[in-house]
Amino acid sequence: MSSPEIDPKDPAAKDLVAQGRLEVEGRLVDASNVTLFCTIELDGVQANAVYKPVAGERPLWDFPDGTLAGREVATYLVAEAVDLGAIPPTALRDGPFGQGMVQLWVETGDDELVDVRSPDDVPEDWRVVLHAHDRTGEPAVLAHADRPGMRELAVLDVVVNNTDRKGGHVLAGIDGRVYGVDHGICLHPDPKLRTVLWGWVGNALDDDVVEKLHGLRRALDGDLGRALGQHLTPAEVAAVGERAGRLLAHPVFPAPSDEWRAIPWPLF
Repeated sequence: MSSPEIDPKDPAAKDLVAQGRLEVEGRLVDASNVTLFCTIELDGVQANAVYKPVAGERPLWDFPDGTLAGREVATYLVAEAVDLGAIPPTALRDGPFGQGMVQLWVETGDDELVDVRSPDDVPEDWRVVLHAHDRTGEPAVLAHADRPGMRELAVLDVVVNNTDRKGGHVLAGIDGRVYGVDHGICLHPDPKLRTVLWGWVGNALDDDVVEKLHGLRRALDGDLGRALGQHLTPAEVAAVGERAGRLLAHPVFPAPSDEWRAIPWPLF
């Protein structure tokens, strides 16, 4: 796969994703919903992209049909509004198989950010999430790297109520950034947080993250709230501000709830 010719943080990347000509190259067969790998081109600039048509979404019992693409876009809008975690430019638009989510493809390096390892093989700067045993009975741990970009993704997951932050949804970009992808089952009004990024439970939020949460609540009263209203119900939009408010009232990384399974399966 060729590398994109545009930086995800370049403002022109938004126009490319929203308006570029899509050409489907293949399907990512491991995805639960139809996920197509594409090239995208606009005014001579070409990159790679992911396209998830609404028509290919698998029905879920707890999320309304046909809303997953919009939830991916809404999560991007929340992150982009206050620079809380890095999500590649994402748009809801027409494509070869109808309306769907289009997101800039992120080229990744060799860094592992989430892994299952022997307890003796966990780097000192990683965080252990879960102790278990592998299929042979040997001790194993679920652990992840400790990077500022990952900590921000963990906070974003709380705010958008991400119910499926698998290890494979945390990407080490070749540009050095940590990207989050695959946010179709986020933003439900009921508590559903399920993630592999539990390594900072009880740690205080960074001051800049607290300021971003204040900015998020202000933004929800303006342009961001109106933009989210194109993809979410009023109750779902209000719940974003409520979750941010709870973090601000107690600015530490929260602990998992005992009321539902807090780690996704499969893990990757």
